[in-house]
Amino acid sequence: MTKSYDALIIGGGHNGLVCAFYLARAGLKVRVLERRDIIGGACVTEEFHPGFRNSTASYTVSLLRPKVIADMRLHDRGFRIIERTISNFFPFPDTYLKLGGGTARTQAEFARFSQKDAEAFPAYGAALERVAEVLRDLSLKTPPNAGGGIRALLSAAAQGRRLAGMDIEAQRDVLAMFVKSAREFLEGWYEDDHVRSAFAFDAVVGNFAGVSTPGSAYVLLHHVFGEVNGKKGAWGHSVGGMGAITQAMASACRDAGVEISLETPVAQLLVDGGRVAGVRLAGGEEIAAPLVAANVGPALLYRQLIAANDLAPDFRRAMDGYKAGSGTFRMNVALSELPDFTVLPGKDKAEHHTAGIIIAPRMDYMDRAYDDARVHGWSKAPIIEIKIPSTVDDSLAPPGAHVASLFCQQFAPELPGGQSWDDVRETVADHIIDTVTQHAPNFKAAVIARQIHSPLDLERKFGLIGGDIFHGRMSLDQLWAARPVLGHGDYRGPIKGLYMCGSGTHPGGGVTGAPGHNCAHEILRDRSVLGRLFG
Repeated sequence: MTKSYDALIIGGGHNGLVCAFYLARAGLKVRVLERRDIIGGACVTEEFHPGFRNSTASYTVSLLRPKVIADMRLHDRGFRIIERTISNFFPFPDTYLKLGGGTARTQAEFARFSQKDAEAFPAYGAALERVAEVLRDLSLKTPPNAGGGIRALLSAAAQGRRLAGMDIEAQRDVLAMFVKSAREFLEGWYEDDHVRSAFAFDAVVGNFAGVSTPGSAYVLLHHVFGEVNGKKGAWGHSVGGMGAITQAMASACRDAGVEISLETPVAQLLVDGGRVAGVRLAGGEEIAAPLVAANVGPALLYRQLIAANDLAPDFRRAMDGYKAGSGTFRMNVALSELPDFTVLPGKDKAEHHTAGIIIAPRMDYMDRAYDDARVHGWSKAPIIEIKIPSTVDDSLAPPGAHVASLFCQQFAPELPGGQSWDDVRETVADHIIDTVTQHAPNFKAAVIARQIHSPLDLERKFGLIGGDIFHGRMSLDQLWAARPVLGHGDYRGPIKGLYMCGSGTHPGGGVTGAPGHNCAHEILRDRSVLGRLFG
């Protein structure tokens, strides 16, 4: 062993940095081990064509917890969010819909399609907010661990009291969102399919499922529990790209004494006598530490970084059944001009260019996209969100030019018939650009360069097994105390001294910082006098 530390963090993504910060602030000697040559994991800004920079994986911000922002003093380190004027713009074949900009404006927009839906919107928003408020509260709390003794019982009682305190109508909404499909849930609120589709899109973001898949309503909810600049449910752009967030976090870590090592891939967790002893790097070096927090996803950690004989057979079997694969194909494009949409013409910057531009016309379209991907590997008519951050942040592209993120669903984690994503990635990228061009005829000609991340590329580059942006499916069997698996929902792994601090733990995916925050607090609890007595 060349060096020893109090704690090692595998992976320098945002949750790993958050975890490292809290541990170092408490006095631990901490080292972050990052495989790539840039810190931030999937929350990075990179130049993908000369003069063009973009958030190459994660691309928009809302879910980052205010407590994490305050504790790490991110605003003092350059963190700044520009709010969207409107949240989303939906081009349909013969019309469009703008979502956001305040209740009155959204109601006026819905009234173009259905007066009844316009009147229903405030109650719908209030219903989601009641549930979202509970999720915000629970996001920074460790789930009660099955079999965790008196501490787990007390935790379950405290968190259950929060849910039990909701009125019966809110409790019904909670149940509905966990078990119903997005289609069924939204049909209970709205009559017009344009309006339903505007909300249904959130249910398939990072979710390899259709809007008619049972349980998909929860993913709709997961995307609304965030806030930007104190405004609940809002989304925004991180100035400088998403990498500005993790650069600020890295600065906070270094100030707290964290050692950050780039191009330092971990090959194996070292276990001695049933407890963590450190890690072995890909180059053969061994680093000693009694604590290791893994910011990589559970599928990567337990299937690739730990020897099978160091895991109990029942746990191995449980992790073999862990579902990862979000159906995501991610592109970044350099543009010579802004897209000119048939239903809302104009290449000069307008508010719809600054919003999330969603190509998902109708709920049936979204269901067909999933059905196609299950059978053929990818959608004949894919779901695409376009975000053009250079419309609000001119640091990302040369004057007059733009960068765009294309977040695309549905694309199977593994292709049928033994095909590889390497064989079809260019063809699929062409297909995605052609799909956008059907709505904005100048788009294809405006593309100067493109960066492609197929599900396989996302796995290779960012360690996202199956290209899963959430580190694991966000379904009822893999949420809260069962994330990643029942019996280990409290950030503690099955080996003494092993912890999990990534999105494969509660509350799940997105740039939240919550898993890193919660994991660090459990580590510190275990190191306390009471923790040593009762752990």
